[in-house]
Amino acid sequence: MRFDRGEGGQCRQMMDIDRFKEAALTCPIPPAVELIGEKWAFLILRGALNGLEHFEEFQAGLGIARNILSDRLAKMVAGGILERTPDPSDKRKVVYSLTAKGEGLLPVFLTLRQWGEEWGYGKMRVVLADRRDGRPVRKLCVQAHDGRDLELRDLTWIDREDSGEIPLKTAAE
Repeated sequence: MRFDRGEGGQCRQMMDIDRFKEAALTCPIPPAVELIGEKWAFLILRGALNGLEHFEEFQAGLGIARNILSDRLAKMVAGGILERTPDPSDKRKVVYSLTAKGEGLLPVFLTLRQWGEEWGYGKMRVVLADRRDGRPVRKLCVQAHDGRDLELRDLTWIDREDSGEIPLKTAAE
């Protein structure tokens, strides 16, 4: 077991490996990554967020093979990210549109893009902006309940079912 010296020198028992394993096995990140955590799924999401709706638009805009595109679209529809409906203007076509669950990925997508700009490919010429003001959106960050920006060293894991006062492990460790 780990111990963390709290204020006043008292030791608080930290998360042991069994609790960590239990938390890891029920963590929502692996199923989310399974659904959208590969290159083509993110590019399809980017396309949908930018108004692509038809199979042919995704294929032309992404340069993706038909079989891979078909597989990823079906997976994203089954996962509730996209909705597949008949095109009202052409019954031979279907429209792929974001569900509320899919639109909920906007902050994830934007944060990943901002991370890529900072750590990978540099600043992009075209950025996402507020339609009303025409100004770029600010960098997304982790914030406290009161709006303070937080860094990794400011975070800790707590058990929601307990009083919420006993840290399980600091996030930076």
